[in-house]
Amino acid sequence: MNLGLAPGEDIEAFWRRVAAVSADWLGAQGAAVRDAVLLLPFAQQIAPARRAWLAQGGWQPRITTSHSLASALGPTALAAPDQLSGDAAIDAFTADRLLAGQSWVQPLKRDSPRDYRVALSRLVDTAQALARAAAQVPPAERPAFLDAASQRLAALDAGPGLLERALALIALAWVASDERRPATDTLFTLRPSAWIWLRAGGPDLLAEALLARDVPALCLDAELDLDRAWAGFTPAARVEEAVAPDFEALAEQTATAVVQHLNAGRRPVALLAQDRVVIRRVRALLGRQGVPVHDETGWTLATTPAAAALMTLLRAALAGGAVDDWLAWLKSALAAGWDAEGLAGLESRCRRFGWRRADQLDAATLPPTVGVLWQRARRQLEPLAGGVRSLGGWLAALGQALNGLAPLADVEGGEALLDTLWISRNPWAGSAHEAALAQTRLRPDEFLAWVDDTLEAAQFEPEEEGAGVAEVVITPLARAMLRPFGAIVLPGADAATLGPVNPQAGLLADADAAALGLPSLAERRDAEALGFAQLLRAPVLTLLRCAFAGAEPLPVSPLLERLAGAAARGGQGLQAWGDDREVLTPAGLPQRRAAADARGRLPAALSASAIEALRNCPYQFFSRVLLGLRETDELEQEPDKRDYGTWLHAVLKRFHEARGEDDVAALRAAAEAELTLLDAADFLPFSAAFERLCSSYLAWLAETEAGGQRFSAGEVDRDCRPFAAPLDALTLRGRLDRVDESPGGTWLLDYKTGDAKGLKEKVAAKLEDTQLATYALLSGAEPGLRAAYLVLDDGKGIALLPHADVSDTALALRDGLQADLTELQAGAPLPALGEGKVCEYCEVRGLCRRDDWSVV
Repeated sequence: MNLGLAPGEDIEAFWRRVAAVSADWLGAQGAAVRDAVLLLPFAQQIAPARRAWLAQGGWQPRITTSHSLASALGPTALAAPDQLSGDAAIDAFTADRLLAGQSWVQPLKRDSPRDYRVALSRLVDTAQALARAAAQVPPAERPAFLDAASQRLAALDAGPGLLERALALIALAWVASDERRPATDTLFTLRPSAWIWLRAGGPDLLAEALLARDVPALCLDAELDLDRAWAGFTPAARVEEAVAPDFEALAEQTATAVVQHLNAGRRPVALLAQDRVVIRRVRALLGRQGVPVHDETGWTLATTPAAAALMTLLRAALAGGAVDDWLAWLKSALAAGWDAEGLAGLESRCRRFGWRRADQLDAATLPPTVGVLWQRARRQLEPLAGGVRSLGGWLAALGQALNGLAPLADVEGGEALLDTLWISRNPWAGSAHEAALAQTRLRPDEFLAWVDDTLEAAQFEPEEEGAGVAEVVITPLARAMLRPFGAIVLPGADAATLGPVNPQAGLLADADAAALGLPSLAERRDAEALGFAQLLRAPVLTLLRCAFAGAEPLPVSPLLERLAGAAARGGQGLQAWGDDREVLTPAGLPQRRAAADARGRLPAALSASAIEALRNCPYQFFSRVLLGLRETDELEQEPDKRDYGTWLHAVLKRFHEARGEDDVAALRAAAEAELTLLDAADFLPFSAAFERLCSSYLAWLAETEAGGQRFSAGEVDRDCRPFAAPLDALTLRGRLDRVDESPGGTWLLDYKTGDAKGLKEKVAAKLEDTQLATYALLSGAEPGLRAAYLVLDDGKGIALLPHADVSDTALALRDGLQADLTELQAGAPLPALGEGKVCEYCEVRGLCRRDDWSVV
């Protein structure tokens, strides 16, 4: 019986019509209403259906869904070892054991472990899909169904896809060997007075099979043909649409549309979770407005705070010992209440010394509070140390590691996580889960991957206060059908989000899937179109989409195009959604050139870099030196040119101090010694550059020493007080890379690994060279003192770039600093210059607001 959509009918009236039609039909059949079963597509439709029958009076049929009814009639039999459990993570281990005796798959397992894991995942997906399909077939017809499936898969024994078909046959044999009766078998033995099935959103093979039994049956077809809107039926909905220029505008328009519906008295509002990224942003925007929201979709357990905290702990213990992982764990909710001061000291020390691996830290050499914290952290994760062990052993060790930490169950998602990972519960004796936990042997990295995959596959639905009275309900498109919403808002009505259907996740081609009773691509595409058409029963349907995905244009959804085409053929048009927000234009606030007031304060000491900052920009000097602001280096960033330069300084110092008869061997030994604290793999490009440097450096050294110049000291710390009153207490400090002695006097050398061009320009304009002038000042600026940059890695060999008359430059620098610093001490401001190349790469550009200056 086709119900269609009656003119002017709302959802409550539709359900009253369903109740009336069903009651009349049951009366005509002479079937007892109370013994009849009314099957609905989704459990969310049960409440409005019951209200309609209650309003009608008299007995009600049993209103349920097919799977809910099967579960109510009897429990599903427990999965024994090697049987499908329905848990993808556990079933993957069973599949691995099933394939252990198949020689044809062993090369894949040996040569490409990653592809083998993908094959296992698809094998499990296929087996579970086939098990669901078999459960929809009447028990007497199931053997024939499985035989027909086996014959189809075995028909093609050569050509492309042979591996997939072989694995699919394994999946089918796995399903066929399961002697358990599916829970749905009880439905085929049930004999109600009548079956009534409300069809909406596409076919239901199980319901169709039940209606084919020798019991009075009625199919109430509530499907709507999207292409016949305004022709075959008149939609109840006022359909409105809008296009947003970007993601944020789409989220704002969606939240605004929801609020406008609520303000108009249309409650509750369905917010369709077609695009989960947009929905997360919209939910945050609605939360700011205090709008109560109930989320029926939940989210992946892996995204909860509890899962994030647990994964930081496991990565610290099992993922190679990166310092970043340890710090992330110590900052997580699991380590709440630990020594915050010690943690700050630990992080500061790691960043200062560039420690990237946990084995570079020695508690004995750390400050007391830091060392105590580090020892406690290492002891906490000791249960997880070791190699291969059973999955159950890993979980027991994880439980021990969690003891003594903040209770994970108190963190959002913690109870569900402990339950999902079998930490807070034990599997039934003799079950597939018990066998998997006992028999599966995993390496540390495999256990880490298993936990990650398990949390990704699990769903978390938080308990929400007042969920039953929420004004906004986040729900999938299919579950919004035939529910009494005041309005429906669908963000993401674009071609990438609404309309496209992903291919089968398993091993079967689309034609094979359709032949075996699995939904084909076309059937799933049609089901989504039928579900979309059901939205036209709502009072108002708001369709919003984004015009661009990044820089790429984003076309309209094909379903929306079909709806617009139907409206045009019916002489109608989709309305433009109206944004009722008021546009507020705040008064402009001119931003002037920044200038700091240091109120006469000066640092206790200056370095060459501090002087360079003062000369580049007084505001840069203020932020770097007076405020002490620094960019925090990433611990996990790969080595860069600066790291190479630091390492090379240490190598050359070690080489010259321990130099023997064989310079080549000594230089390589120094390099090896300094490389022990670095990741050799990450440092490989710089190690290759050093190999090229060795010969050229030793050749330059031999030539230099032939002229009488000799290495005297390396990495020399010096300080002095070169200024007159009132700056006579100000100290100048610095570290000289290298000091050489020669017949002509002392040489101050500064190693450089960059391009020589910029350095040549600097020493040519002598007063622009701050570094060598500062080194000369630290060395007394004596007559005859020499200074130069030694360029080591220019690509053109070693280059010595001397700074002529460096002592004169040093004295000029001192006099200039005396004048400038005296003015600052007297209260002169430190303006931001906002000029030159240095401004383009300055890390305090955001602090001085250079990009916002309206008056320069």
